[in-house]
Amino acid sequence: MEPKIEPSEITRIEEAKSATDRDSGTSQTQIQYDAADERRVRRKLDRHIMPLFFVLYMLDSLDRSNIGNAEIAGMAKDLHLSGGKYSWLLTIFYITYIIAEATLLLWKIFPPHMVGAFVIFAWGLVSTLQAAAQSWGGMMALRFLLGTFEAAYAPGIIYLLSFFYLRHEIGFRCGLFVAAAPLAATFSGALAYGITSGHTSLAPWRLLFLVEGLATIVMVPFGWFFIPDSPDKARFLTSEEKQIVKARTVRQVGVAERTGRVSLKEFGIGFIDWTAWFNAVRARRPSPIWALLLMYFGTNVSFSSLPLYLPTILKDMGYTSINAQGLSAPPYFAAFLFALVTTYVADKTQQRGLMLMAISAIGGTGYVILAAATTVGVRYFAVFLAAAGVFSTVPNILAWTLNNQGNDSRRSAGLILIGAVGQCGPLLGTQLYPTNEAPRYIKGMSVCAAFMFFITIMAFCLRTLLVWRNRKLDQKYGRPIVDDKSAVGVEDYGPNFRYVL
Repeated sequence: MEPKIEPSEITRIEEAKSATDRDSGTSQTQIQYDAADERRVRRKLDRHIMPLFFVLYMLDSLDRSNIGNAEIAGMAKDLHLSGGKYSWLLTIFYITYIIAEATLLLWKIFPPHMVGAFVIFAWGLVSTLQAAAQSWGGMMALRFLLGTFEAAYAPGIIYLLSFFYLRHEIGFRCGLFVAAAPLAATFSGALAYGITSGHTSLAPWRLLFLVEGLATIVMVPFGWFFIPDSPDKARFLTSEEKQIVKARTVRQVGVAERTGRVSLKEFGIGFIDWTAWFNAVRARRPSPIWALLLMYFGTNVSFSSLPLYLPTILKDMGYTSINAQGLSAPPYFAAFLFALVTTYVADKTQQRGLMLMAISAIGGTGYVILAAATTVGVRYFAVFLAAAGVFSTVPNILAWTLNNQGNDSRRSAGLILIGAVGQCGPLLGTQLYPTNEAPRYIKGMSVCAAFMFFITIMAFCLRTLLVWRNRKLDQKYGRPIVDDKSAVGVEDYGPNFRYVL
């Protein structure tokens, strides 16, 4: 069956080709490359940008969650954190994180290396200044600022990665990036113990903030010099490789230059298309964002609370503070490996919905066991299941969002939306483990289990809907041409666009 391409689609594609020729000074069809060339360029991108983004996100995660280590290292006593004051230090971070989600647009409007360097310096400075806090109010102000600046990094990098990788490649890179969080948590306990166990004139928890904050500031020059502004401006690529990257970009979105501007029309459609959230079947260009919003909210309830409270949970199982710090490492390392494997497999099979159903069910099972079991060994095993499920769900949801948004402006709107709504999850998650419910925290475990199984159900529903939509697109355009290197704007709702399942 021949594709039934409407005149408007032909016009849009021809305009994209013309614009591309004007931008690059050459026709895309003149660039000859094969799968081996693409693989070589992709691996070169992986080697040069992913390690930097990974390390920076590890520092981001340490600076965000080291307050949990500081709390049991004496901060609670020195700052008189009685009642719910500690929980509010966690909550205020996410309130500003939600408000500042739109800062990810800075990565598209301004040169990314400038944005990156500024954001790294800002959050590193605020993190370091936590060592000087003398009161609960002062620490609240610093956590407020920390949330603002950290909100500009992780969502911005997830968005930036979509400029470098194609739709079917982005999931594993999201997994590699987000996996830095559980890996950071793997050694954060040991690092915290090493920093706080010495005898210095400075309080151990202050020394912890000082050392880890300064480590972030040291990375500012690396952000300035090594974050590329775009694939075709990357200094580590040859001229031929830059042409291949540009051809891949044109094939994907229809234009060669993707930074420096935002389509307000497309951004607005993606941001305020309420029918796409609640009436996806009838929307003109419906988006799966409505389901992803709810899924991301659910997973963030657990994602935000686990790193902050796990040392306390393990301590309340009967372990000493030192052993609790050490025993938190193995579950996090397992979660790190699980996040990499699941995103890689989902990319290879292009079955992200099925993967999300499986891993969220695993996480939910872990929380059920934590809520119901009383044996320490069984509960510790359940921590592995919960951590693996939670930390794998996040990158797969983010990847599914990037997979199924049709252009950069809508992609940015989608990330802002799921970030703003999803980061409301921590407002609940950081309140789930009050000290008066120790040592089992049944309510908190039950709530997290319910949300993880809710994600399982939503993933099933969304995948079913996307299967139906793809069938409709097949009926309208015919079967898509797979890996057509002469195509332009494949992801921008063209005849070959199909939703990732």
